[in-house]
Amino acid sequence: MHKKYLKCLLFLVTSFPLLAVRAYSQEKDIPKDLYVAATIPDSLKENANSVVRYSFEDDIVKEPGKMVSKIHRIVTVLNEKGDDEGIMVLGYNKYYSYSDILMRIYNEKGDLIKKYHKSDMEDYSATHGADLVTDDRLLALKHTIASYPTTIEVEYEVNVNSNFDLGQWEIQGNEQAVQSGYYHVSIDSNAGFRYLNKNTTIKPEKKTIDGKSDYSWEVKNLKAIKLEERAEGWRVFPHIYFAANKFNQDGYPGDISTWQNYGKWQKDLNADVCSLTPEREAEIRKMTDTIKTDKGKARFLYNYLQQNVRYVSVQLGIGGWKPFAATFVDQKKYGDCKALSNYMSALLKAVGIPSCYAIINAKANQEPADPSFPFDPFNHVILCVPFKGDTTWLECTSNTQPFGKLGPFTENRNALIVTEDGGKLVRTPRSTMQDNQFNSEAHLTLNADGSAKATVKILCTGEYRFDFIEYTALKVDEQKEWVMNQLNIRQPSVFNYDPSADKDGVKEVDINLEYDKFVDIMAGDKQFYRPRVFDLCAFTVPVEEKRKSDYYFDIPLQKSCVTTIDLPAGYEIETLPLNQSLKFTYGNYEVNYVYDAAKNQVVSTAKFNITNQVIPAAKYTELQQYLDAVAKAQNKKLVIRKKA
Repeated sequence: MHKKYLKCLLFLVTSFPLLAVRAYSQEKDIPKDLYVAATIPDSLKENANSVVRYSFEDDIVKEPGKMVSKIHRIVTVLNEKGDDEGIMVLGYNKYYSYSDILMRIYNEKGDLIKKYHKSDMEDYSATHGADLVTDDRLLALKHTIASYPTTIEVEYEVNVNSNFDLGQWEIQGNEQAVQSGYYHVSIDSNAGFRYLNKNTTIKPEKKTIDGKSDYSWEVKNLKAIKLEERAEGWRVFPHIYFAANKFNQDGYPGDISTWQNYGKWQKDLNADVCSLTPEREAEIRKMTDTIKTDKGKARFLYNYLQQNVRYVSVQLGIGGWKPFAATFVDQKKYGDCKALSNYMSALLKAVGIPSCYAIINAKANQEPADPSFPFDPFNHVILCVPFKGDTTWLECTSNTQPFGKLGPFTENRNALIVTEDGGKLVRTPRSTMQDNQFNSEAHLTLNADGSAKATVKILCTGEYRFDFIEYTALKVDEQKEWVMNQLNIRQPSVFNYDPSADKDGVKEVDINLEYDKFVDIMAGDKQFYRPRVFDLCAFTVPVEEKRKSDYYFDIPLQKSCVTTIDLPAGYEIETLPLNQSLKFTYGNYEVNYVYDAAKNQVVSTAKFNITNQVIPAAKYTELQQYLDAVAKAQNKKLVIRKKA
């Protein structure tokens, strides 16, 4: 059940078919041929970078919050793409401790060539850039694989003295076959043990031994699966979630048999930290007393939050679940996602606006919490403000996010909102292409010698706005490189980039370019050009004849560009690219060209959109053909010639 050693860490899961089952209350003898690479069945080598020869996890749940797990794993690495198997990273804190850590390395004949112990591991703090302090640490070890195949054996025991749920079994990794895998759980028969299969139909064998429920799973000969481009692993690979009804997190016992009960536990945990002082509440009311509507007050207070506090993560003890007091954030002007969401709730409470602390699984296209299986898949907190007829969601860790907008980090999934009656799963909004707009104007001046100057103005919203704001933190040269890569701009001789204004949720970006050579081909009195400064669509996808998985964009999107091209004096149009209208079930591309002879200008208007974030596997070929057609349309040449 590889536990969430640190609440902020996310683990990717993997794979598929399944077989027979038998009980494994203790580990069996391991055949010596599992260490010999030549004994791997040929069927398991196909599309595999590594083969799990044997895996065994034994979880003994002693009581809510306490258990011991033994892990034993033997993996043969077939090529350099499987080198990650030579890396062992174990997160720990005061709740998780490790013993009997071993890593053994074998050559292709099964001969032992290297052995590592806990004393060989490096010990690091698990802090990252936004952390102020944490009691999470990492034990890490890396073996550099010199030749293939190499077999790596790992063993360790982890003692858990505080946990929320019982984690999951990640059966199979990407491009990894499994020869044999076993999983065993022993738990009190009255614990309300539950499991949830994902992408698998495997069933355990169950026994009752001395009042304990004994569950055992087995898989054998699972062929490798390669995760297709822009597919989501949680939709593909087999894994099993585990939970029990009772838990104990850092001495705070709770019941997670229902989402409502989970929410009640969080509500009680937050009870003493969600109010400001009476004096501060009076100041907040005075700040907003001229604003007529509740939504107007909420917007003002959200802007106040963004301008006056910053995100800093402090994870100590129960701090992974309990926010700092609203009074602390008000005084210190910092906090993590829990603290800032709780503080925003306290600001709203001061002016009589109710809100709900909302726990969510963050990151683009993450797996939604399953309504039928209460457990703890979450890693982030936002705020839900249920205005009458218009529920508003607030991302309180961002000082740039527009009021009421979430974006791909938390949109379109189930959040657990904490109400007076406990927890309730509620779907967060899903953005439309109108929320993620990239609108632009370009002016391109061509010269007779093939050089050119160009100006570009971009106005963007949603995720495009977020990207441009995020990259303004980079060095100037890095910003330029990013913009050129994103828009497929050819290398100029002069590049001036101005991030410019950001107002009312619209980010402006201005770019000035100069080219010593912009012309593609000069042939006699003719010149051939790509009639644009950048590509509206700068990507294609590979041909896949039998796509199995849905294709995920981060967002639905809408892009446009009006390009004005001034022809050189003494030149006229010979060939204007054809107008085109390309349609796809979930998008379209249009481009129209008009030549104004009086001004000696060409004006093109191009529009490109993707209306749906998730493209069903059955529509993948249509998507691939659509994007190829767009690429060809963008590459049509503008041909000019000297006037006779």
